[in-house]
Amino acid sequence: MRLELDTYADLNSPVHRWEPRCKFIGLMGLIFSFSGIQSLILLPVMLGITLVFYVISRLPWSFLGQRLRYPGWFLLGIVIFLPFIAGETVLWEWGVVSVRLEGCLAVILISVRFFCILVLALILFGTAPFLIMIKAMGQLGLPLVLGDMMLLSYRYLTEFGDRLTTLKIASRLRGFNPKRFSWRNIQTLAALMGTLLVRTYEQSERVYQAMRLRGYGYSRSMLKYTSSIDPLDYIATLGVLGIALGLAIAQILFYS
Repeated sequence: MRLELDTYADLNSPVHRWEPRCKFIGLMGLIFSFSGIQSLILLPVMLGITLVFYVISRLPWSFLGQRLRYPGWFLLGIVIFLPFIAGETVLWEWGVVSVRLEGCLAVILISVRFFCILVLALILFGTAPFLIMIKAMGQLGLPLVLGDMMLLSYRYLTEFGDRLTTLKIASRLRGFNPKRFSWRNIQTLAALMGTLLVRTYEQSERVYQAMRLRGYGYSRSMLKYTSSIDPLDYIATLGVLGIALGLAIAQILFYS
């Protein structure tokens, strides 16, 4: 299981060439604008903007599919019951089970916003090396402690994925079938996750002790990001922020 975000950070596209600090400001402004959308009329606009950015970034569609798989299951677990419990307008009813219009519309709204925001986040962190993005965020005011935490967390996502893959292979060699639903399988999966968490915690303790021995905590200097900002980067940032502002104004007008 691969969890890296910057696998395709070396591609050559307008989004890859966009200066990281400007890119962070522009895309985060668009993300915040998307998060405030409540009107269903604006959903196609959100989807169109998101897809245009993804096409321009030239990231493979397989990259998007792999990174959306697990968040998608998480979202499904949250919204799956909304059509049955939210709202008053009944669309379909069978016994005590009824599907409501307001719940279905809420599912569409939440799903589209979730998809658009997650895709923009993948574009933001997938079109530049993660370390460069952390440095750029540090120049924009990110506290050093948070930067260290983000770097260490990202670094060990790979370790986490490799360990999980190893445990899955070992369990399958011992006859475990993860597709079979049974109480024994649930116990086995719980044991696998417990083992993974314990090993990860032990490794984090060893890493922290090694870092302390090498002076971590005494020298708090972060390498500065000194890339120059081209006028085109400013123009692109202002353009994206203009789109975000336009969506916010449209949302206010539709709800006024």
